[in-house]
Amino acid sequence: MKNSEIKALSLEELKEKLNTEHTTMQNLRFAHAISPLENPMKIRETKKSIARLNTEIRRREIEANS
Repeated sequence: MKNSEIKALSLEELKEKLNTEHTTMQNLRFAHAISPLENPMKIRETKKSIARLNTEIRRREIEANS
């Protein structure tokens, strides 16, 4: 997910997407522990997506408090 797409989402949508990404990450890690994933880069992409979502949520919190 690109930053431009993330910035277009509302706060509720961001939190919902964050929960979805956390679930996806957990499933990928479990699947990778059992047998190697076909595309292990998915784990890295998901981690970065979670970080982007958290950054945008935090940026909006700071912006709202200022």
